[in-house]
Amino acid sequence: MKNIIEHLNKLFDSRLRLGIMSALMVNEEVNFNELKELMQATDGNLASHIKALEEVGFIKVQKGFVGRKTNTTYSVTKSGEKAFKAHLDALEKMIRSTK
Repeated sequence: MKNIIEHLNKLFDSRLRLGIMSALMVNEEVNFNELKELMQATDGNLASHIKALEEVGFIKVQKGFVGRKTNTTYSVTKSGEKAFKAHLDALEKMIRSTK
């Protein structure tokens, strides 16, 4: 069991970060407002969790415009995808080991 726990990524302990990564794994990109609604988070709370994932290179941020309004979209990077899959694999192993 100890060996399995070592493979869990502490960065994904947060409900919001887990949700952000899950949304990005199944969508090519998601914009800030969509993530905010999906996660039911405040702007500041969501932004801080996005920043933490961006700083380690797990997500990529693209800023642009739709008409005159700013539009920020997020997508998962290859390293983010690899880290998240490893985290999910470790969770699955942990769950199976308790049966």
